[in-house]
Amino acid sequence: MAMVDSVRGALQEQSQAAARRYQDTSTQRSAVTQQLDEGVKFPDSREAIAARARRLLDRGAVPPAAVVSAASRTTSDTESVYERVIGASMDLQAWSFLPRGVRAAGTVARITVRDQGRELPLGTGFLVSPRLLMTNHHVLPDEAFAAQCFVEFNAQVTIDNTPDQPVRLDLDPRAFFVADERLDFALVQIAPGADGIPPGERFGWNKLSIQLGTLVIGEPANVIGHPMGHLKEIAIRNNALQLRLDDFLHYGTDTQPGNSGSPVFNDQWEVAALHHCGVPASDEQGRLLRKDGRLWQPGDGDDALAYVANEGVRISSILRHLTALPLDPAQRTVLAQMGPESRLLETAATQPPAPTATVPASVITAPGVAERTGGHTGLRASTEAFGEGRHLVFLHGRSQQGKDPEMLRRQWCAGLNAGLTRAGDTPIVPANVWFPFYGDVLAEAMGPHTAAPRSPEAAAAGPVEAFPPTPTGTYEQLVSEAADKAAMPPDGHMADEGLGDVLTSALQRQLSWLAARTDLDEWVIAATLRDVAAYLDQADVRDAVLDCVLETMPASGELVLVSHSLGTVVAMDLLTRLAPELGLTLIVTAGSPLGLDTVFNRLLTRGPHRPPRVRQWLNAWCPTDAVATGCPLAAVWGHDALTDVAVTNARGRAHSIDEYLAHAEAAAPIGQVIRTA
Repeated sequence: MAMVDSVRGALQEQSQAAARRYQDTSTQRSAVTQQLDEGVKFPDSREAIAARARRLLDRGAVPPAAVVSAASRTTSDTESVYERVIGASMDLQAWSFLPRGVRAAGTVARITVRDQGRELPLGTGFLVSPRLLMTNHHVLPDEAFAAQCFVEFNAQVTIDNTPDQPVRLDLDPRAFFVADERLDFALVQIAPGADGIPPGERFGWNKLSIQLGTLVIGEPANVIGHPMGHLKEIAIRNNALQLRLDDFLHYGTDTQPGNSGSPVFNDQWEVAALHHCGVPASDEQGRLLRKDGRLWQPGDGDDALAYVANEGVRISSILRHLTALPLDPAQRTVLAQMGPESRLLETAATQPPAPTATVPASVITAPGVAERTGGHTGLRASTEAFGEGRHLVFLHGRSQQGKDPEMLRRQWCAGLNAGLTRAGDTPIVPANVWFPFYGDVLAEAMGPHTAAPRSPEAAAAGPVEAFPPTPTGTYEQLVSEAADKAAMPPDGHMADEGLGDVLTSALQRQLSWLAARTDLDEWVIAATLRDVAAYLDQADVRDAVLDCVLETMPASGELVLVSHSLGTVVAMDLLTRLAPELGLTLIVTAGSPLGLDTVFNRLLTRGPHRPPRVRQWLNAWCPTDAVATGCPLAAVWGHDALTDVAVTNARGRAHSIDEYLAHAEAAAPIGQVIRTA
């Protein structure tokens, strides 16, 4: 019981701190109450209301007819239109509200501690990446405590109200554990089950967002958890956000002990906060009160406390805290899996690289040794890789500057080996793969054209207005064409109905449409397409990249070329410059924009036709990958040897190369060809 008592004591401390915050904000709460009494539906700031309405519009959470109706019933008062948009999202819910709620509930698990031979439920946690679980610090205060705990998914009743079959998984805090007492959160890695599948790929996971606009004062909040250690329960809609503090939210949801660590959702099932405690009633001296109005004593028990609200930690505050932590590259990589809207992917990408020794030009290159001097460089494969002159080459995409090519090669191989294993084939050794590295050269050549990572402050400020206009308009054409292929209505479709400035610029609408209908953040889409446009438009950039890649390529033999994202565009241009003694047995493109007219018309080969020297072409694409919106490619390119393979990548990782390669249908042809070519 000692471990459980420590959790109970920590929860009481958090409750007392919440009570002080509640009391300190009595003036703001009175102002909110007065506005509600006066008929103000959402007594929040103009900025918060505008951000919320834009988020709803960007994600298609309000039917277009309801938006037009809301706008037509107002004057030119933009704020009134915003409020009506939010109201329209609350009035009636689409049928998908319930199945999406079921999907969100699948990510929630009960946390239990092993204490002196007994198993005692402690609280709730929920998946925020394929491997990471979020809960409270007072539930999992440190690694040693977490190591004694396990989680249970599906601890619930079925649709027929019969007990479901729980799935029990251990925590693995040695692999990853981060916690903070003030914000009362903990992030811990979950060990995979016997099948080796990360829990997020089985139960789903919640993509957290650092952006504003997930909830405004007056909107419903929904909580899913395990109160009192019971089977999973839900407190839905009959509650509302009462007040927003710098780092906390106060809301009126009905919760109980055991809900600690539960996700607080909005009506679109986005996580707005991490629930951590009820707000107990207190007197003017800050002393806690019982339900009967008398002073509460520790011996009275939690059930005797009178509660006036609940408090959750704002997700944006937790994400900002995570961006500032001094974590090592491996930990940053784990956090980056939380998805693009968390902005942790960009934080990982901008960490300073580990120092590397440069290789003098006079040194003869050996397998795996740098080909060039100055910055990170490409890696050659072992001379005895696959025998008989067979070569496997990985060609990466954008935003790799400053990274270690060896770590990238291992990441690609890890994904490919997962796919080969699923296909019943033998894994490969990273040292047997050629890895041309042009990331630093691309960034240097592009200079001001480079899509710099977006800061957390800029991310929190609102939607992306992308980049300054490009002289050629290629970037704008790429965005427009991608949005058109994603079935976006023509520009002005709703503005003609009197919506006015509720909608933002055409470019922003297109980016928002792509983000809402795929699994990529607006900034990732914008930055990727911007870099593709710069490569296609700037001859010096293209030449620098191709020259760099050719420095780390075999000169003869049979080639299997696996490319990703911008790398697929580079690969097509590369075909015009390969040594004539090099045969191209197989080219693999993954997450490719080659289906866009704006791209293939600007290639060195000019236009969608059978690429020279290619005997076999496999194109892997994911329907939720906005960069691959122009896929499948077969109908456009007319290549009789082109095979399109549609795959389902994990949530939040739709554009990740290791996700693409981990599919058996993508990996099997690679394994077959490199061993039989």
